[in-house]
Amino acid sequence: MPNYRIIVDLSDRMLYLLDNNQVKRGFPVGIGTMLTQTPEGVYSIINKAPNPGGPFGAYWLGLSRPHYGIHGTNDPSSIGKQVSHGCIRMYNQDVIQLASLVSIGTSVTIRK
Repeated sequence: MPNYRIIVDLSDRMLYLLDNNQVKRGFPVGIGTMLTQTPEGVYSIINKAPNPGGPFGAYWLGLSRPHYGIHGTNDPSSIGKQVSHGCIRMYNQDVIQLASLVSIGTSVTIRK
């Protein structure tokens, strides 16, 4: 059984999926602006919701930090940029794939 965890690297705007400390996948992400920065720290996924509506794209993965999550986007041109209110944005096809792999309780480390 895989032992997944997620690392979000804010400096290179990438989300990495690791299994037993080996990077299995890397996904480009959009992150928070200078004023609404993505919070650094160690969190966990506390809920998963397909098709959450609004700007959140195809999937929402809620983090243990209230009001923050990893989600899809209805604006794919925002990926790779500092555009969100602190959430981590992914291409819809990427967040669907990620959501299918990780479970509630998966560790998410956000770092510079």
